[in-house]
Amino acid sequence: MSENKIPYKIYLSEDEMPKTWYNLRADMKNKPAPLLNPGTLQPMTAAELEGVFCRELVQQELDGDTPFFEIPQEIRDFYKMYRPSPLVRAYCLEEKLQTPAHIYYKFEGNNTSGSHKLNSAIAQAYYAKKQGLKGVTTETGAGQWGTALSMACGYLGLDCKVYMVKCSYEQKPFRREVMKVYGASVTASPSETTEVGKKILAEFPGTTGSLGCAISEAVEAAVSREGYRYVLGSVLNQVLLHQSIIGLEAKTALDKYGVKPDIVIGCAGGGSNLGGLIAPFMGEKLRGERDYRFIAVEPASCPSLTRGEYRYDFCDTGMVCPLAKMYTLGSGFIPSADHAGGLRFHGMSSILSQLYADGLMEAVSVRQTDVFEAAEYFARVEGILPAPESSHAILAAINEAKRCKETGEEKTILFGLTGTGYFDLVAYEKFHSGEMKNVVPTDEDIARSLAQLPKVD
Repeated sequence: MSENKIPYKIYLSEDEMPKTWYNLRADMKNKPAPLLNPGTLQPMTAAELEGVFCRELVQQELDGDTPFFEIPQEIRDFYKMYRPSPLVRAYCLEEKLQTPAHIYYKFEGNNTSGSHKLNSAIAQAYYAKKQGLKGVTTETGAGQWGTALSMACGYLGLDCKVYMVKCSYEQKPFRREVMKVYGASVTASPSETTEVGKKILAEFPGTTGSLGCAISEAVEAAVSREGYRYVLGSVLNQVLLHQSIIGLEAKTALDKYGVKPDIVIGCAGGGSNLGGLIAPFMGEKLRGERDYRFIAVEPASCPSLTRGEYRYDFCDTGMVCPLAKMYTLGSGFIPSADHAGGLRFHGMSSILSQLYADGLMEAVSVRQTDVFEAAEYFARVEGILPAPESSHAILAAINEAKRCKETGEEKTILFGLTGTGYFDLVAYEKFHSGEMKNVVPTDEDIARSLAQLPKVD
């Protein structure tokens, strides 16, 4: 189809929506390393994991060979409330940049949670309900995951207990109120409500918290209550599986117009949206069908891929969770209280870590003031106020488009716009007032944290 016939927004019909999730691990020659029992250092069994997670989610977590999982009809019906999400051709941005690049973004902000997180939240809540549980516990950084899970639990009639990283709890009061609208209880983490929370507060008085801290508290809250399980919004294999719907929809939309991206870009914290967006494209690369360039964009304040080590580490600060082999800054690393709360995790998805270690993906780290400059530019040009997390990908996409202008290359760029920034106006206020600072950990800070890694490999 000719260039001028590609619409600004490409929508799929309900019939074109994916009916299966894609399991990227099935096409990986080098599989992600297994989760380890922290006591025995042996691979976690299904029986061990079922004490923390829902049964069917454990099966999804451990299955590295089944390429596709059917999406239950009940979940597909829920998806129809906000999916399929639009794939947008950024004509206005291309014009302003005067670039020969063609820029597309997959917009995941058309739901009340304001992000892609609802794709996995409804799946995890569904399996909890199917198992007959009373409720679930979780952590949330910026609040998108907590909001999404509260929506899913509210819809299905499950209790939802959210431990929200303290700095985000204080920065984003409206986000936590939305969670309460949907029936969730929200606790600032670390807190005095759990033993691990008390321990962290005693060791780090006045801490602003981290995702690692909140995970520890949520896990303790789940295992200490009858009829509850813990659910996680990123990092785990099962989450990237559910989020593959993003990439599957994006690829179907592009295929309708014969468009093939050269570069696929996503922000990277724990890895859920990046893993979901790149999944079908990476699958083609792994199978030798087509080559793509993949770029993970992370905050300079929490640079797990670009400055971490590929080692086994705890997924949580309290060291109660299984060990995962991943690029990590150390489970004790507490990043600065910057405004991209959803990217403040010390480690990276085992799937993405393995792909990065194998040289199949690139990574860059960026400063938050540069991120907010790109966010504001994008808002003025494309008319969407982006979330700080998404704006990391926007910055990288703009930089690549400018590079195309310099070289004259007509590349096609696809990035993930994971959510909106309407609950992040305090962050925008800090940026406009000049109060926003770039806090980047020193080599000594990172080395001190990495020195505490468990001795596994």
